[in-house]
Amino acid sequence: MQRGRSYRRRRVTGLVWVLPALAVLGVFVYLPLAQNLGFSFLEWNIYNGSFTFVGAENYQHMVQDPVFWRSLRNNVAYAVVSIVLQVFAALVLAALVEGLRSERWRRALRAIYFVPSAISITVAGLLFYFIYEPNLGLLNAMLSSLGLDGLEHAWLGDSGTAIWAIIAMSQWQGFGYSVLLFSLAIQRIPGEILEAAALDGVGPFRRFFRMTVPLVGEMTSLMVIVTVSGAFQVFNEVMVMTSGGPNNSSQVLGTWLYASGFVRNDFGYAAAIAVVVFVLTLLVALAQLAVNRRRKVEY
Repeated sequence: MQRGRSYRRRRVTGLVWVLPALAVLGVFVYLPLAQNLGFSFLEWNIYNGSFTFVGAENYQHMVQDPVFWRSLRNNVAYAVVSIVLQVFAALVLAALVEGLRSERWRRALRAIYFVPSAISITVAGLLFYFIYEPNLGLLNAMLSSLGLDGLEHAWLGDSGTAIWAIIAMSQWQGFGYSVLLFSLAIQRIPGEILEAAALDGVGPFRRFFRMTVPLVGEMTSLMVIVTVSGAFQVFNEVMVMTSGGPNNSSQVLGTWLYASGFVRNDFGYAAAIAVVVFVLTLLVALAQLAVNRRRKVEY
């Protein structure tokens, strides 16, 4: 009887400590989400406060909006490139760095790769804006010095290359942070396991694919979720470098949401775009968590 009362007391005490955090989440996360969902069914002029309930009209307009689909394709391209570089390529590079025998070199390389991530994304965007400048930019000057004048380009002024130039800048800025996280995950692998495999004649490639990759699976799953979520929330780099131009070719969902709500004064449509962004990132996160849970059960 006494044990039961003690157990209930502990549960009540734990609930008391958890309730403030739940209240904060409810007020600052879940309530705004619910409000935004309600806004997506309105035609709302935020400058004079007038609004009209239009039902699913904003979502119907979204289906017929070519700029929305262009923005979504750009976000998907951003996500695919980010997964390839900031997850898989970063894991390979982290394994190579952690495979070095010299601790001094490992520390130096970690620091070198991490430096771009310490730069603000806005500052990095401005830096690459000048690198891509067609007349005085470093990229075209380098191509000219190599005798590749035919490849010189107005990288941010061409609708075919603008979004890819932005994606390249973003990968440069975020790649080192991913390498550092994977390096930390690899350091947590017991050295005895890898040493025993090496003594048994297991080559470096087999050790990487059969041992390192499975043992850092949780970090990989986390990085996929973070990378894809970040890819669908891209905003600063596009606004700094092109503001979605030229001709909306580099628009992403975040910038088109901003333009719809605060430039075109169509806040209900902007709220509908925000709902789509939330649903897409939520589905990706749930799918990745389900895959990770199934992998744990199999192991």
